[in-house]
Amino acid sequence: MNDSDGGAERAARPKRADAQRNEKTLLDAAAAVFVASGVDAPVRDIAAKAGVGTATIYRHFPTRADLIIAVYRHQVEACTEAGPALLEAGATPYAALERWIGLFVDFLVTKHGLAAVLRSDDAGFDALHAYFLDRLVPVCARLLDAAAAAGEIRSDIPAIQLMRGVGNLCIGAEHDPHYDARRLAGLLIAGLRLPR
Repeated sequence: MNDSDGGAERAARPKRADAQRNEKTLLDAAAAVFVASGVDAPVRDIAAKAGVGTATIYRHFPTRADLIIAVYRHQVEACTEAGPALLEAGATPYAALERWIGLFVDFLVTKHGLAAVLRSDDAGFDALHAYFLDRLVPVCARLLDAAAAAGEIRSDIPAIQLMRGVGNLCIGAEHDPHYDARRLAGLLIAGLRLPR
Protein backbone atom coordinates (compact mmCIF):
# COMPACT_ATOMS: atom_id res chain seq x y z
CA MET A 1 0.00 0.00 0.00
CA ASN A 2 1.45 3.41 -0.89
CA ASP A 3 1.36 6.56 1.28
CA SER A 4 -1.50 8.14 -0.63
CA ASP A 5 -3.70 5.11 0.10
CA GLY A 6 -2.85 5.36 3.80
CA GLY A 7 -3.73 9.06 3.81
CA ALA A 8 -7.07 8.39 2.17
CA GLU A 9 -7.73 5.60 4.65
CA ARG A 10 -6.92 7.87 7.61
CA ALA A 11 -9.13 10.64 6.20
CA ALA A 12 -12.04 8.21 5.80
CA ARG A 13 -11.82 6.98 9.41
CA PRO A 14 -14.18 8.71 11.84
CA LYS A 15 -12.59 10.89 14.50
CA ARG A 16 -12.14 9.49 18.00
CA ALA A 17 -14.69 10.65 20.56
CA ASP A 18 -12.14 12.79 22.41
CA ALA A 19 -11.01 14.41 19.15
CA GLN A 20 -14.65 15.20 18.31
CA ARG A 21 -15.16 16.73 21.78
CA ASN A 22 -12.01 18.82 21.41
CA GLU A 23 -13.09 20.08 18.01
CA LYS A 24 -16.57 20.90 19.34
CA THR A 25 -14.99 22.86 22.21
CA LEU A 26 -12.88 24.83 19.73
CA LEU A 27 -15.85 25.54 17.46
CA ASP A 28 -18.09 26.59 20.36
CA ALA A 29 -15.36 28.92 21.61
CA ALA A 30 -14.78 30.36 18.13
CA ALA A 31 -18.52 30.95 17.63
CA ALA A 32 -18.79 32.72 21.01
CA VAL A 33 -15.78 34.92 20.23
CA PHE A 34 -17.12 35.68 16.74
CA VAL A 35 -20.47 36.78 18.24
CA ALA A 36 -18.76 38.98 20.82
CA SER A 37 -15.89 40.40 18.74
CA GLY A 38 -16.53 39.60 15.08
CA VAL A 39 -14.87 37.11 12.75
CA ASP A 40 -11.63 39.09 12.71
CA ALA A 41 -11.07 38.42 16.43
CA PRO A 42 -7.52 37.28 17.23
CA VAL A 43 -6.97 33.53 17.29
CA ARG A 44 -5.41 33.93 20.76
CA ASP A 45 -8.85 35.06 22.03
CA ILE A 46 -10.44 31.89 20.65
CA ALA A 47 -7.64 29.78 22.12
CA ALA A 48 -8.08 31.41 25.53
CA LYS A 49 -11.85 30.83 25.45
CA ALA A 50 -11.31 27.17 24.49
CA GLY A 51 -8.55 26.70 27.06
CA VAL A 52 -5.96 25.63 24.48
CA GLY A 53 -2.90 27.07 22.81
CA THR A 54 -3.05 28.82 19.44
CA ALA A 55 -1.04 25.97 17.90
CA THR A 56 -3.92 23.61 18.68
CA ILE A 57 -6.32 25.80 16.71
CA TYR A 58 -3.94 26.02 13.76
CA ARG A 59 -3.44 22.25 13.85
CA HIS A 60 -7.20 21.74 13.46
CA PHE A 61 -7.86 24.76 11.22
CA PRO A 62 -4.76 25.88 9.26
CA THR A 63 -6.41 29.06 7.92
CA ARG A 64 -8.99 31.51 9.24
CA ALA A 65 -11.26 30.54 6.33
CA ASP A 66 -11.07 26.87 7.45
CA LEU A 67 -12.10 27.92 10.95
CA ILE A 68 -14.92 30.16 9.73
CA ILE A 69 -16.37 27.45 7.49
CA ALA A 70 -16.13 24.89 10.29
CA VAL A 71 -17.90 27.27 12.72
CA TYR A 72 -20.62 27.90 10.13
CA ARG A 73 -21.22 24.17 9.59
CA HIS A 74 -21.05 23.46 13.33
CA GLN A 75 -23.69 26.08 14.05
CA VAL A 76 -25.97 24.82 11.29
CA GLU A 77 -25.74 21.32 12.74
CA ALA A 78 -26.41 22.60 16.26
CA CYS A 79 -29.59 24.36 15.04
CA THR A 80 -30.60 21.28 13.07
CA GLU A 81 -30.24 19.00 16.09
CA ALA A 82 -31.90 21.48 18.46
CA GLY A 83 -35.25 21.55 16.64
CA PRO A 84 -36.37 17.97 17.35
CA ALA A 85 -34.83 18.04 20.84
CA LEU A 86 -36.76 21.19 21.75
CA LEU A 87 -40.00 19.73 20.40
CA GLU A 88 -39.49 16.64 22.50
CA ALA A 89 -38.55 18.50 25.68
CA GLY A 90 -40.63 21.67 25.34
CA ALA A 91 -43.82 22.37 27.25
CA THR A 92 -45.57 23.22 23.97
CA PRO A 93 -44.66 23.25 20.28
CA TYR A 94 -44.86 27.06 20.36
CA ALA A 95 -42.35 27.17 23.23
CA ALA A 96 -40.04 24.92 21.20
CA LEU A 97 -40.43 27.21 18.16
CA GLU A 98 -39.68 30.26 20.29
CA ARG A 99 -36.52 28.72 21.75
CA TRP A 100 -35.37 27.50 18.33
CA ILE A 101 -35.83 30.95 16.80
CA GLY A 102 -33.63 32.33 19.61
CA LEU A 103 -30.90 29.86 18.67
CA PHE A 104 -31.40 30.70 15.00
CA VAL A 105 -30.99 34.42 15.76
CA ASP A 106 -27.74 33.73 17.62
CA PHE A 107 -26.52 31.79 14.60
CA LEU A 108 -27.60 34.47 12.13
CA VAL A 109 -25.83 37.26 14.00
CA THR A 110 -22.64 35.24 13.66
CA LYS A 111 -23.48 34.16 10.11
CA HIS A 112 -23.65 37.72 8.80
CA GLY A 113 -20.05 38.27 9.86
CA LEU A 114 -19.05 34.92 8.42
CA ALA A 115 -20.81 35.67 5.15
CA ALA A 116 -18.87 38.91 4.69
CA VAL A 117 -15.59 37.02 4.99
CA LEU A 118 -16.72 34.14 2.76
CA ARG A 119 -18.02 36.39 -0.03
CA SER A 120 -14.57 36.39 -1.63
CA ASP A 121 -15.31 32.79 -2.66
CA ASP A 122 -18.77 33.04 -4.24
CA ALA A 123 -18.92 29.36 -5.24
CA GLY A 124 -17.97 28.28 -1.74
CA PHE A 125 -20.43 30.71 -0.19
CA ASP A 126 -23.24 29.50 -2.48
CA ALA A 127 -22.53 25.88 -1.50
CA LEU A 128 -22.62 26.78 2.21
CA HIS A 129 -25.84 28.74 1.76
CA ALA A 130 -27.47 25.77 0.00
CA TYR A 131 -26.29 23.53 2.86
CA PHE A 132 -27.81 26.01 5.35
CA LEU A 133 -31.19 25.94 3.59
CA ASP A 134 -31.20 22.16 3.08
CA ARG A 135 -30.53 21.53 6.77
CA LEU A 136 -32.56 24.29 8.48
CA VAL A 137 -35.72 24.88 6.43
CA PRO A 138 -37.12 21.39 7.19
CA VAL A 139 -36.43 21.86 10.91
CA CYS A 140 -38.25 25.19 10.97
CA ALA A 141 -41.12 23.68 8.95
CA ARG A 142 -41.45 20.83 11.45
CA LEU A 143 -41.62 23.29 14.36
CA LEU A 144 -44.19 25.46 12.57
CA ASP A 145 -46.30 22.43 11.63
CA ALA A 146 -46.28 21.15 15.22
CA ALA A 147 -47.31 24.54 16.64
CA ALA A 148 -50.03 24.93 13.99
CA ALA A 149 -51.34 21.40 14.62
CA ALA A 150 -51.54 22.24 18.34
CA GLY A 151 -53.68 25.29 17.46
CA GLU A 152 -51.06 27.70 18.81
CA ILE A 153 -50.15 29.60 15.62
CA ARG A 154 -51.43 30.37 12.16
CA SER A 155 -50.78 27.68 9.60
CA ASP A 156 -50.16 29.82 6.53
CA ILE A 157 -46.52 30.84 7.09
CA PRO A 158 -43.94 28.91 5.04
CA ALA A 159 -40.73 28.16 6.93
CA ILE A 160 -38.53 29.87 4.35
CA GLN A 161 -40.52 33.11 4.68
CA LEU A 162 -40.29 33.10 8.45
CA MET A 163 -36.55 32.38 8.29
CA ARG A 164 -36.03 35.22 5.81
CA GLY A 165 -38.01 37.57 8.03
CA VAL A 166 -35.93 36.64 11.06
CA GLY A 167 -32.80 36.96 8.92
CA ASN A 168 -33.76 40.46 7.86
CA LEU A 169 -34.26 41.44 11.51
CA CYS A 170 -30.72 40.27 12.25
CA ILE A 171 -28.96 42.36 9.58
CA GLY A 172 -26.68 44.88 11.21
CA ALA A 173 -27.10 43.47 14.73
CA GLU A 174 -23.40 42.65 14.95
CA HIS A 175 -22.51 46.34 14.46
CA ASP A 176 -24.91 47.91 16.98
CA PRO A 177 -24.76 46.78 20.61
CA HIS A 178 -28.12 48.50 21.30
CA TYR A 179 -29.95 46.57 18.57
CA ASP A 180 -31.71 43.53 20.03
CA ALA A 181 -32.40 41.16 17.14
CA ARG A 182 -33.51 38.42 19.53
CA ARG A 183 -36.24 40.65 21.02
CA LEU A 184 -37.48 41.70 17.58
CA ALA A 185 -37.56 38.09 16.38
CA GLY A 186 -39.56 37.27 19.52
CA LEU A 187 -42.10 39.92 18.57
CA LEU A 188 -42.30 38.45 15.06
CA ILE A 189 -42.94 34.96 16.46
CA ALA A 190 -45.54 36.34 18.90
CA GLY A 191 -47.36 37.74 15.86
CA LEU A 192 -47.91 34.18 14.61
CA ARG A 193 -50.01 33.27 17.66
CA LEU A 194 -53.70 32.67 17.23
CA PRO A 195 -56.00 34.82 19.40
CA ARG A 196 -57.33 32.96 22.41
